[in-house]
Amino acid sequence: MTSVNVKPANKIARDLVDSTQRVIVGRPQGVRLAVYGLMAGGNCLFEDVPGLAKTLLVKTIAQAAGLEFSRIQFTPDLLPADITGTYIYNMKTQTFTLRKGAVFAQIVLADELNRAPPKTQAALLEAMQEKQVTLEGTLNKLPSPFHVYATQNPIESEGVYILPEAQLDRFMLRVSMGYPSEEEEIEVLQRVESWDGAPPKVNRVASPSLIEGAQSIVRKVYLHGDLKRYLAQLVHSTRRDPRVQVGSSPRGGIAMMALAKAAAVYHGRDFVTTDDVKEIATSALSHRILMRPEANARGQSADDVVQDALNQLPVPKVPMVAAR
Repeated sequence: MTSVNVKPANKIARDLVDSTQRVIVGRPQGVRLAVYGLMAGGNCLFEDVPGLAKTLLVKTIAQAAGLEFSRIQFTPDLLPADITGTYIYNMKTQTFTLRKGAVFAQIVLADELNRAPPKTQAALLEAMQEKQVTLEGTLNKLPSPFHVYATQNPIESEGVYILPEAQLDRFMLRVSMGYPSEEEEIEVLQRVESWDGAPPKVNRVASPSLIEGAQSIVRKVYLHGDLKRYLAQLVHSTRRDPRVQVGSSPRGGIAMMALAKAAAVYHGRDFVTTDDVKEIATSALSHRILMRPEANARGQSADDVVQDALNQLPVPKVPMVAAR
């Protein structure tokens, strides 16, 4: 396989992270993972308590990337048509015209996704997987590129509808931003005080065509055969673990491959290393794992399963510059 010039995609990825971190304080790993998701062409689920700047992060990435942004606040009374749109009868022309829903954007933020009932949540499934919406038997293509960033609160159980495994599987990765440190929190206060009521505008560093071009470059990044076997072993280890009731689907391996390639591009390489895999493995796999009740009772999590697999599986010795 011939080498790939990753410099254009590397610049876009680096510029997106740098632009976002001018607004978001700290949490560099979370910011990078969110950008990896965009570069890899996948959907991203943020699982955090409220108030950790998830919405601001996604809006900032969309603004920096030059992509059309739409936000949907999921509530118990939200209807599928509010998301996808519907056909409205036009009295003047005596025809039905499509009134597009909020999903017709390039980056869609599904805020508090688990607040809406399953029927409404399911309205996103076709859009997330097929990049299209079917209304009245007619296929309507969504804008390109198209990505869903969703948020949910992992703590609350009252008034929420747990996302089914089939829907969780549609997300390429799950990200937890976490609380800022004390020094970072002071910096947050100082920045907000200086904003005079609104976050600063972010310089646009890309465009839809440039993002699509960068995604094409990411897909061409070289992945050594031994690393492909390593990815498969990681996925299979989640199915064999006695703490696990349902292990990762094959989408877990596909997600790791795509995200590892995006990580390689961010780090300026046209080939994947084991460090790239380790950086993204937990985010790509943990939400696809259903733990046994007794394991949950012992305080063990899907993150523990993935980390144990990373620690126990033999790491392939792939040359830094793989033969192509």
